[in-house]
Amino acid sequence: MTVTRRGFVGAAAALGAWPLARAQTPYPSRAIVMWIPWPAGGATDISLRLLAELASHHLGQPVVTENRGGAGGTLAMPVLQQAEPDGYTIAQLPQPIFRAVHTQKVLWDPIRDVTPIIQVSGVTFGVLVSASSKLRKLDDLFAYARKNPGRLTIATNGVGTTPHVVLEELFTARGLKYIHVPYKGTSEQMIAVDSGQVMVGVNSTGFGPFVDSGRLRLLATFAAQRSKRWPQVPTLRELGFDIVAMSPYGLGGPRGLPADVVKVLHDAFKAAMFDPLFAQELAKYDQEIDYLGTADYAEVCRQQFIKEGLIVERMGLSRGGS
Repeated sequence: MTVTRRGFVGAAAALGAWPLARAQTPYPSRAIVMWIPWPAGGATDISLRLLAELASHHLGQPVVTENRGGAGGTLAMPVLQQAEPDGYTIAQLPQPIFRAVHTQKVLWDPIRDVTPIIQVSGVTFGVLVSASSKLRKLDDLFAYARKNPGRLTIATNGVGTTPHVVLEELFTARGLKYIHVPYKGTSEQMIAVDSGQVMVGVNSTGFGPFVDSGRLRLLATFAAQRSKRWPQVPTLRELGFDIVAMSPYGLGGPRGLPADVVKVLHDAFKAAMFDPLFAQELAKYDQEIDYLGTADYAEVCRQQFIKEGLIVERMGLSRGGS
């Protein structure tokens, strides 16, 4: 097939005009996909689905949620790394992404490959047992592990997550061992604790409904202060352990996301965050809105990356550690 010079020039001109036409199309012009790196049905999934729905009203386009649970909450990172920076792919950025790069070999980087958009909230964690368990306080766990080496089973939401790191610090310091049982999400882990499949669970405050219903007993929390919701439960610090573990999270897009697109997303999700419906949903899990704008959130991400590297090195969990 032959192409005339005039035809070639015309085709080239049409191709050259395409990016300009696309740039002039108001953003967003189609659905946005928000990736949630946890299984469906957990506290984070439910609250973020509501946030996406509320943000849709401000964006004029649907925000569709997709779940990719597993690997301690890091599986949305490859999606962001490979996505076009056009504003149609975003994801939750949980704390483990800033730690995983220090503990294992991954192809992505939480600073290099991400454009932070907005900080949303944060979770703290707690140690739980079944309501029928004979383990009634944190010291009971250590005593059981000491008398029954290798028999204490403790579930977390994954290898390298904040609960797992805290457990390693608590038990290693005492020369004790436990069997680590990782789960993809909060709901299935709490059901496993409730049914006796595992003896102990350590997870985020998504466990709230299980505690309030009387199915699980909360032994300790990782926050700086006692929870207003469960004021009878001590913190790790009160029990003599100098540990406070909080896990802030926000939303981000791929590397190179244009500033004007970031602003549209930030403004829509900020408006959604301060909708009373979202605050009510967070309250179910003993969480509060913890808003940070784009620049401040980006700085927090950089600080968390550095902090996690120091923690991992101190605990000997780095890729080069023992």
